[in-house]
Amino acid sequence: MAKIIAEDKNFERIIAREQPLETGEYDNCCFKHCDFSDAIFNERIFTDCRFEDCNLSMAKLRRTAFRDCTFLDCKLLGLQFDQCNDIGLSFKFERCQLNFSNFSSCKIKKTVFKNSELQEADFTACDLSGAVFDNCVLQRAVFDNTNLEKADFRTAVNYCIDPEKNRIKGAKFSIAGLPGLLGKYGIKIGAE
Repeated sequence: MAKIIAEDKNFERIIAREQPLETGEYDNCCFKHCDFSDAIFNERIFTDCRFEDCNLSMAKLRRTAFRDCTFLDCKLLGLQFDQCNDIGLSFKFERCQLNFSNFSSCKIKKTVFKNSELQEADFTACDLSGAVFDNCVLQRAVFDNTNLEKADFRTAVNYCIDPEKNRIKGAKFSIAGLPGLLGKYGIKIGAE
């Protein structure tokens, strides 16, 4: 079966159940208002692509490559990023819903998460050094044996990070975020 090579193309309002995305390489393409929920993206390569207002919830990502991709206003619930091709894996997220997504063991240094929800996301053994969580909700997100060195959590909320189980040297936190770092010690912080 031949594989498609798409460059500099725009894809709009694709519904994967009616029109599956062909296997192949997508370079500098833009996907707008597409419904890729439950789609099979296995072994596709996306390089310098942009996804705007798309739903990729529960899409299958086995050996999928995302290289320098941007997701804006996207719904990405339950994605298994840990199954992606890890060569060159890099992306940024803005105003996205990434709840229940799995980034376990991913090497995604300097990833930017902006104005996004990452509730119950799994970052176990992930390399997030230099990552930015700008105005993100991290309720029940899992950080265990995670490299968070130089990561920025100053505007993130509802996180719980155990400094004894994660590498946090040089990471940035706000005073308001201290309970998320010290909660396990039963310390009361504040005027009460």
